[in-house]
Amino acid sequence: MNNSLKIEIGAKKRPGVLILSTSPLIDRVVLYTDTVRRLSANFDVTIWASSKKNAENDDMWEKSPARVEPFPEILPFREFPYNYLRRMNEFVWDYRFPVPSRISMRRHVRDKKQRLLIKSLKLPAFLLAMCRLESELEDRTEKLLLGYRRSPEAEMRLKELGPNVIISTGPFQFEQPAIFSAARSLGIPTLAYVPSWDNITTKNRMVFDYDGYIVWSDQNKKELLKYYPKSQNKPVYKTGAPQFDIFFKKKFYQSREEFCRGQSLDPDVPIIVYAIGSPNFLCEYPGAVALAERITKGELGNVQLIVRPHPMHDRGELQKKFIKFASSVKLQQTADADLSLTERSQDETQIIEWINTFRHADVVVNLSSTVTIDAAIFDKPVINLDFDPQPGRPDQLLIRDINHKWNHFKPIAESGAVWLVENIDQMVTAIRGYLDDPSLHREKRREIVEYVCGQNVGDCGSQLAGAIEDFAGRSLRDRIYRPRESEEPAMAY
Repeated sequence: MNNSLKIEIGAKKRPGVLILSTSPLIDRVVLYTDTVRRLSANFDVTIWASSKKNAENDDMWEKSPARVEPFPEILPFREFPYNYLRRMNEFVWDYRFPVPSRISMRRHVRDKKQRLLIKSLKLPAFLLAMCRLESELEDRTEKLLLGYRRSPEAEMRLKELGPNVIISTGPFQFEQPAIFSAARSLGIPTLAYVPSWDNITTKNRMVFDYDGYIVWSDQNKKELLKYYPKSQNKPVYKTGAPQFDIFFKKKFYQSREEFCRGQSLDPDVPIIVYAIGSPNFLCEYPGAVALAERITKGELGNVQLIVRPHPMHDRGELQKKFIKFASSVKLQQTADADLSLTERSQDETQIIEWINTFRHADVVVNLSSTVTIDAAIFDKPVINLDFDPQPGRPDQLLIRDINHKWNHFKPIAESGAVWLVENIDQMVTAIRGYLDDPSLHREKRREIVEYVCGQNVGDCGSQLAGAIEDFAGRSLRDRIYRPRESEEPAMAY
């Protein structure tokens, strides 16, 4: 932190930082990395967390050095004209700057679900794009959205709290942009943290113009500057991926014997982990069922299978699918099925299970997810599906696009770090190959970890805190950061 900020802190009331969290993945960062601990040395840190509304999480949040409060109530936009204009804006930008991931998503997923009225916006959007009016449209859209009060509660609480900086960790989500609107009306600087490597190229467009941005990697920074031109005149901090810092905290480590005892597994038998992604996007469980059947038949010899649902979307619906394999398959429960997504979080017991599941896996199977990085950090061989495991393969073209066209995952799928398989037989062959030689593709695994997480892997939470400190210092000095073209942020990006 710069000296001028230290002097101001010593002479006056400590500046305040407000962090927004509406996802279990961000709860991981603010609870279990060094981010909040480091910030608390010089700032009064407040966290508005949606999971705080669940009283069962109180013990978990009480361990935080920050003041933790429930997230304010958020109202949706009215359909017309607000949501229509948002969709129109997205179409215009997609025509002007076609992003392979978004074009694929639109073709294979969104176009099949969109109402005719929304689809009718494509023609005027195309004409606006031809006239290069995307920036003008986005400016008007932002102005309209800022005028819609979605959270009177947030406005009231922000006036009482008076933070110097707000960190939005979900700028692509439903809830947090409403806090941005309230903050802008009060003149509070906002820093947008892009919480995952795929968000810029796959999520709905950020309409609001934040005062600064935090991304994981060089690649994310390039994407941000290209697809969000206004960010070119703002500080953009590169911190790595803080959510993986937890993998390096040995206090969460269990011995293989201890882990297996808790999972009812044999520590002397190889463990295959099949990690399933969001069921809201792809139906992946048939692949895990097919593998469980092969294991039950003895085709892979004496092995054990852990099926791990997505921690944000586990609703217990897989129980019936795997009950017949109970003797050789362990189905984990990663969340309370009765809770809404925003009320979920992960206590230390769940964090320990998550970490040690990948520490003690012998092979990890998944379909194009961040789990690939989870496994690679622990140097575990990764098998990636290059096919749709559903009967009839209705999503085959989409899955091929994800692996070979999508901006964030194509470099991983084609890196040589993972074993791509096109059917269950190839999956079985790949598992056997990795069990025989776990060192296969080791160097490439290290490369993809650095590609996604940067060189500070294990210390990214501290880097995140440093970015917030630097931005807060600038905001305190200048009231709100308005960079000049010639000015370079003091922190190394």
